Amino acid sequence: MTYSLRHLLHQKLAAAGVSALLAVAATPVLATSYGAGIENSQWYLSESVFECSLVHEVPGYGRAVFRHRAGEALSFYLESEIPVMRPGRGQLVVEAPAWRPGVAPRAIGSVTVSDQPRAVTVSSREATLMTQGLLQGMRPTVTRAARYDDRPVRVQLSNVNFSGPYSGYRECVSSLLPVNYDQIRRSRVPFVSGSTSLSDTDRQLLDNIVTYVMADSTVERIFVDGHSDSVGSRIDNRALSEERANVVADYLRSRGIDDDLLIVRGHGDQFPVSRRHADNRRTTIRLQRQGERPELQQANGPGMDFSG
Repeated sequence: MTYSLRHLLHQKLAAAGVSALLAVAATPVLATSYGAGIENSQWYLSESVFECSLVHEVPGYGRAVFRHRAGEALSFYLESEIPVMRPGRGQLVVEAPAWRPGVAPRAIGSVTVSDQPRAVTVSSREATLMTQGLLQGMRPTVTRAARYDDRPVRVQLSNVNFSGPYSGYRECVSSLLPVNYDQIRRSRVPFVSGSTSLSDTDRQLLDNIVTYVMADSTVERIFVDGHSDSVGSRIDNRALSEERANVVADYLRSRGIDDDLLIVRGHGDQFPVSRRHADNRRTTIRLQRQGERPELQQANGPGMDFSG
């Protein structure tokens, strides 16, 4: 073979190699997708007066949960024991399933992916858009790069068998309590100087506490602690704080709270929470459930409150 023929052959082989590399580089990276198919898509409703949840098992990944606690708005989270997505910003879209080609996806927004078991959590707006998409036969999908390489990971929610449990969820929401435990476990009734009168806002707060306690049989103590500012004599302040505590306790009793649950105390100006007198004129209500460790009394100056 002459030199010119060998040179021409080498050029053709080199060009072919470059073309092959370009072809590989242009090939899209295949995504790793997790999602239930028609044959195994299930939604489960968990319901009580405290919380309504729609749970969807995502094969190979974990589970997806729409959660609606009493006193709060709808939320959503993805949960997995094994982190498969890289922490950072992912994308949330609502897209058509494979059997509905030609339907354009709708972007909902970006989501934050963490390395915790509950890797993705979204707010009420996004969660509501996701449920609307599911009712329209679409599949909410979270996409984020894989934890250990650049391949995208897609976690999809199936719309199959969603509408029935969702109807039950809506009925459950209509029966939720007005508040949850975290919202009222520590509550505060303020008073103006020298006053022991309850406002309409105070009565609404106390009514919500009564409604919750009546529904939760695990509440075993209700601490009612009256306080005053430091203006005036300590003897008068102690009496005023006791009267404030009794006004709140009497209202709770009048609404059906068992007297055995109540521990009522007045502390005068002994435990201020602020340098502002208005902040210290108060009665605090603290709930304690069975199994909870009684909290220590804390009264070490500004910013601290008597926890009973």
